[in-house]
Amino acid sequence: MIDKNKQIDAWRGEFGDSYTDRNTTDLERMANVTRAFQEILGHIADSPPVSILEVGANLGGNIRALKTLTDARLFAVEPNGKARGIMMDDGVLPAAQVADATADDLPFENGEIDLVFTSGVLIHIPHEDVERVYEEMHRVAGRYVLSIEYFSPTPVSIPYRGETDLLFKRDFGGQWLDMFDELEHIANGFFWKRTTGLDDVTWWLFRKT
Repeated sequence: MIDKNKQIDAWRGEFGDSYTDRNTTDLERMANVTRAFQEILGHIADSPPVSILEVGANLGGNIRALKTLTDARLFAVEPNGKARGIMMDDGVLPAAQVADATADDLPFENGEIDLVFTSGVLIHIPHEDVERVYEEMHRVAGRYVLSIEYFSPTPVSIPYRGETDLLFKRDFGGQWLDMFDELEHIANGFFWKRTTGLDDVTWWLFRKT
């Protein structure tokens, strides 16, 4: 059994601070992220979300990109204080739209946010805890859920930055469909690092019906 407190403490503490330090919002990366979200949001351009929540936003790189693509009201959940501080100091989002919370306990009402998404967050949640996160994201989402994560056809734990039990791969898209019968698959894709400048990640977009 993985210690859940170890997980939370790691991301709230020095390990999470170091993760924030490694992240960047330079022009090249922001251009790559913007193109990625432009591709994803293009699949729902006929009925775009009016509000979007990123679960695990770190210093807000994805939010910064989304601000150039949508008029939706944007929200972020982030447990690391350093990352939240940078996001607010940089004017990415006002404090009222940035929550100090974890993915398994989202401070929003049922169906409050049109589109709820993660990007490189589910991979850091132990297999035995990830269903709770799916349930919370599904509860809060009014219309759409999106996950952008590393993929493996079978669940596997990977050593990460000299630590164990902090990086996990699985079929995150398949789990959405396995857990929620009413979800409709809209689109999925793969961002190849060699051509996109992003990590090698798979994304899945679903609509609640």
